[in-house]
Amino acid sequence: MASASPRRRDLLAQAGIQFEVKVADFDEGRLRHLPPLSQARRAADGKAAEVAGRCPGRWVLGCDTVVVLDGEALGKPADGVEASRMLKRLSGRRHAVISAVTLLGPGGAEGHAHGRSVVAVANLSHAEIAAYVASGEPLDKAGGYAIQGDGGEFAALVNGSLDTVIGLPLNAVRRLGRRLGCPPLRAGG
Repeated sequence: MASASPRRRDLLAQAGIQFEVKVADFDEGRLRHLPPLSQARRAADGKAAEVAGRCPGRWVLGCDTVVVLDGEALGKPADGVEASRMLKRLSGRRHAVISAVTLLGPGGAEGHAHGRSVVAVANLSHAEIAAYVASGEPLDKAGGYAIQGDGGEFAALVNGSLDTVIGLPLNAVRRLGRRLGCPPLRAGG
């Protein structure tokens, strides 16, 4: 898996999928001008391709997640100030979360998929936002919150799957694995 995300690692492990982590050295920042779905797909492609180049003959899964509000992709906040701004924008509103995946394998095997979910965020006071940002949790999460963590106190899944919001649409990954014949992904569904 071409991702440093501990949440993605947890999802794969909970699904019983054997994997190894190889962190991608891919600059997602150069994709910020793209529409949200294109941004997530291209980042997943870039991460997978970069790691596949270092690990020829291996199966590589690349992933990327964006939070979408008013047609704009919200990535990971650079700092607490940006996290606060994101949470203020999300407060009291619904938004989409898109997680894209790319699976590359031996012999040129290649597949792409994504999941899309909708999340509602409760109305948050300035004090609630400040306390949450001070916890440090929002700083490495797309949109500035973790629904599986303390962010679950104010963010709720409305439609779609929770694993997409966390960052890895497992059903899409399994479908790609079956279609492409990836041994670790064929079992279990």
